[in-house]
Order: sequence, then C-alpha cells, then structure tokens
Amino acid sequence: MDSSGGADAGTREKAQEVAGQAQEKVQEAAGDARSRVREQVNERSTDAGQRVQATASEIRGVGDELRKQGKDQPAKVADQVAERAERIGSYLERSDGDTILRDVEDFGRRQPWAVVLGGVAVGFAASRMLKASSQRRQSQSRSESFAGNGQGYESELPPNAGLPQMAGV
Repeated sequence: MDSSGGADAGTREKAQEVAGQAQEKVQEAAGDARSRVREQVNERSTDAGQRVQATASEIRGVGDELRKQGKDQPAKVADQVAERAERIGSYLERSDGDTILRDVEDFGRRQPWAVVLGGVAVGFAASRMLKASSQRRQSQSRSESFAGNGQGYESELPPNAGLPQMAGV
C-alpha cells in the first residue's frame, strides 16, 4: 500500500508539472499572438491614417476648385469634411493599437446605439455586396454554358422547336 501511495503522489506531481508547463506555453503563445495583433493594428492604423490624410488633401483641393468657381457654400462643406478627415487621419497615425481599441470600447460604452446601428449598417452593406457578387457569378456561369462549346439549354431543343408546322412545305 505504501508503494502505490507514493506512486500515485509521484504521478500526480508529474501531471501537475506537465500541466504547469502547458499553461506556461499557452500563456506565452497568447502573449505572442497579442503582440503580433498589436503590431498589425499599429501598422495598419498608421497606413490608414496616411491614406485618410491624403484623401483630406484631395477634398481640400476640391473645395478650392469650388471656391474658384464661385460656389462658396459647397466649398465650405468640402473644407469641413477635409478638416474632420485630417483630424481622423492624424489620430490614426499617432495612436497605437491599444489606444484605438480603448477609445472604441469607451465610445461603445457611451454610445451603444451608435455601435448597434453601425453594426447593422455594415451587415446590410455586406449582404448587398454578397448578393451582387452572387448574381454576377450566376449570370457569368449561365453565359459560359451558352457560349462554351455549343452546349447548354438551346442545344437540347430540336431544330424546329417552337416553329409552327406547315403542311406540304
């Protein structure tokens, strides 16, 4: 009985050691994944910020052109849009992933309905895009079956199908 109790304790101790090592590996892998995601968010937010600022510059140019044409009211609107885009671009460029995620979470807590409506809008837009691409693929496959090698629905019909039969001709 003594030896079996000692073996059980040794097995239990070994199992706990293996479990501890596995837990350390999981935590290490999770930390690595978090840091890779953080790097990606940092990179992509900086790129997005630069693109948004470039777009803001283009919008500002449109505003200048409108002003030259004597269209002051639309030029003011373009300037306001450009200013907001520049602020967003600047924020994206200077903020790291943690800051952006924290700000998004804070906004979600302050304005939950805005987040819900944003999610609905994104879902609706995605469904429309999927529907449009599905219809395009279907029409493409239909045209390929008709134009392919003479096969398709038309080739299944007899040569005079749908034509009235004339006696003696």
